[in-house]
Amino acid sequence: MKCPFCGFVDTKVVDSRMGKEGNNIRRRRECTECERRFTTYERVEETLPLVVKKDGRREAFDRMKIISGMQRACEKRPVSIATIERFVDSLELSLQESGEKEVDARRIGNSVMEGLHAMDEVAYVRFASVYRQFKDINEFMSELKDILAQGDKKLSR
Repeated sequence: MKCPFCGFVDTKVVDSRMGKEGNNIRRRRECTECERRFTTYERVEETLPLVVKKDGRREAFDRMKIISGMQRACEKRPVSIATIERFVDSLELSLQESGEKEVDARRIGNSVMEGLHAMDEVAYVRFASVYRQFKDINEFMSELKDILAQGDKKLSR
C-alpha cells in the first residue's frame, strides 16, 4: 500500500477490524519510511449488473453517482449520509442477489425515489422533479397532490 503522505510503497498493518456493518475491513497502517499512520478500508468487490440507460447505452453500476444524486436531493434536509449509504448498500445487495446481468436504469431510479420518499418527502420531490423531467407545473403539482394525499391517509389511520 502506497503511503498517502510520502508516497513510499512499503507500509505495515498495525491493526485490522471488521467495519460497523460487517461488510468491510478497517486497517490501520503505518509507513515504514515516514512512520505516519493512516486508515484504509477494504470491501469485497462484487459483480453488479450493467445499467441499461434510456437510450440503450450500457454502463457500469456507479454507487457514487447514486449517493451524490441523493445527497443533492437531501441538501439542507435532516437526512444523514449514513442513512443514504445504508440505502445504497441495500440497493446494491438486492441487485447482486438478483443475479441479473443487466438492469434497467428506470428500475434503479424508481428504487431511489421510493427510498427518498420514505426518508424525506422534500428530498423525494426534488429528486423526482429532476429524474422524471416534469414538462410543466401541472405534472409537478399532480405529484405533490399524490404526496399530500398519502400523508392524509397516514394521519387518518
